[in-house]
Parts: sequence; C-alpha cells; structure tokens
Amino acid sequence: MHRLFVALPLPEAIADLLLDVEDGPDSLRWVHADQLHLTLRFIGEVDGAQAEDVAASLAAVAFDAFALRLSGTGCFAHRRHGALWAGVAPRDPVAALAAKIERAVQAAGVAPETRAFHPHITLARWSGPQPPIEPWLTRHAGLVSAEWPVDRFGLYESRLGKAGPSYSLVTNVQAR
Repeated sequence: MHRLFVALPLPEAIADLLLDVEDGPDSLRWVHADQLHLTLRFIGEVDGAQAEDVAASLAAVAFDAFALRLSGTGCFAHRRHGALWAGVAPRDPVAALAAKIERAVQAAGVAPETRAFHPHITLARWSGPQPPIEPWLTRHAGLVSAEWPVDRFGLYESRLGKAGPSYSLVTNVQAR
C-alpha cells in the first residue's frame, strides 16, 4: 500500500522563514524543514495499481504558473488535537489548482474529499489539551513573505515511522 498526497513544494527561502517562526510551547511538535509543504489533496492509502492511475491522471493536469506569498497564521483546534499553520495569498489560483487535482484524483478512482479546501502550510501539531498558543498567534499574526513562483506540484508518498513521517517525491507536474 502507498500513502499518498499532492502538494506544492516550498522554496528554500520560504522554508527558512517558516523555520524562524517555530518558537512556541514545548508541547508542540514542530514540522521539520524537509516536511514543509502546502497540501493540495491528501489521498491516503492506495494499492500499487491505483497509485499508478493517480500519477497518470495527475500528469494530465494543465495549469498556468502563478505566484504565492505567506499571509498570516492561524490554527485548527479540535477536541484533543490541533495544528498551527501559515496562510498563503492569493487564495484563488491555489484553490483552482486544488479543484483540478481533486477532479484528477477522482477520475483515478479516489473517493471525493469531504472537507473544504483551506490553503495553508502546517507548522506544528499537538495532541491532548490545547497548549498556550495565543502568544504565538499574536506574535506571528502579521507573517508575510515575498512572492514565490508556483510552477509545479508533486505527488508524494508518506511513510510513517517512529521519528515521524518521511516524504518522497513520486512525480512532479510542471505548469504549462
């Protein structure tokens, strides 16, 4: 089985900027530099044949390059877990690309995504009671960056391990 997701890789300068804001409560699990990305679609577990179908379907996705920039921070807080994230702007081009990717993975037989798409880069996670994140959110609310070009996306495989997940690129899809 293959645990797959589709994501935008980040330029080194943007990843470095994000690593600089990874300063908060010890109970947060901060994302490592090699794991920073913007998820366009989590696919989950698929067998080898379906993984090949997904890769082929994604290869046919046509899109024009666009630019993104970091824009603010936020959190997803659930009952017993949550995440801190950095937002991006503008939202429209990345949402349009995510919609194309959604259609492509459904064409490859993957069940539709039921959650609304919210473009973000996960920076930290927690389990258990919510840590005191308000000071971090206040300190980094104005997070911004220079624009960077988005001219490709990747299909990645995630392998879960004791030290956390490791990601490997399966295939890249370039803008036209």
